[in-house]
Parts: sequence; C-alpha cells; structure tokens
Amino acid sequence: MDVVGFILLGTVTGIGGGTLRDILLEIHPVLWIEQPEYLAVCILVSLIVFATAHLVHSRMRLILWADPIGLALFSAVGTERAITSGAPALVAVVMGIIRACFGGIIRDLLGQERSIIFSYEIYVTAAMSAAATFVALYSLGLLREVVISASVLVGVALRGGALLWGWSLPRYHPRPPGA
Repeated sequence: MDVVGFILLGTVTGIGGGTLRDILLEIHPVLWIEQPEYLAVCILVSLIVFATAHLVHSRMRLILWADPIGLALFSAVGTERAITSGAPALVAVVMGIIRACFGGIIRDLLGQERSIIFSYEIYVTAAMSAAATFVALYSLGLLREVVISASVLVGVALRGGALLWGWSLPRYHPRPPGA
C-alpha cells in the first residue's frame, strides 16, 4: 500500500465513527470539519505509521494495549458528544459505540480485512461498557474528568481482561431444525 492508502485508512479509522455519529445526530458541521486539527492528527499519525510500519511486529504488544485505551476513550468522548447534544441515554450509548468501533469497521471493509467485531474477542462490549458508565456517572452530575476517567478505566479493564485471560461472550451455535 502506498502512503496515500495509509492516509486514507488511517483517516477513516480516526474520524469515520465520529463522522457517522455526527451525521446520525444531525450535528453540523461534523466535528473534523469544524475542527480540522482532528483531520491533521489522522494524517500525521498515518504518515508516522507508514514510515515505521516495518517495526510493527516487534512492537505488537504495545499496539495491542494502545487499542483498548483508544477504544474506551473514543467511546467515552463519543457518548459525551451525543449526550450533550441532547440525545437520550440509550442513543448516547449507541453513539459512543459507533464512535469507538465504526471507523475501524469502515477501514476493515476498505482494506478487505475481517473486522475484529466478528471474532470471538470482547470488543464492542468494552465500548458499550465505557459508554454506559459514562451515561450513568454523567447522570449523577459528577465532574467531567471523573466521568471520562472512570469510563475509560471500565472499557480498558474489560478489553484488557479479554486480552489477558481470553474472555469472550457465549457464541451462537446453530441447531438442527426442530431441535
């Protein structure tokens, strides 16, 4: 993949979920259009990854642990943007999940990769837990920093536990007709 491909996939990953959230909530302008620094960060990180991609395998453990932090943080701030725009609690949780997960889903579709959400791993559940924690603590009127920190901690703990101990949710197993 060339550098433009890296930038495209990196940018879609970074702002795709938030773009979808803002469109669904009819928040205009979309965050990265209103604040192009988000777009600039995506491009910069994509360029850094392009230049250092050959080092990835030796740093896979670091990347594996950076992802839960990003997942939980994106879920918490996505939920915050939804709830402060007036979305009901359940909708805000769903928007937090969309913010955290859908950029990666779009990236995987474009890159023709199987998305992690279809694997055995706890991923969306960790984003949902972070979002639900945000809504619960926000409704108590706690300080923003406390709410976001606790939400991120819950999301990272659940995703981290899944990585460390192989946690997964029960899977559906097809049954023969009439069983």
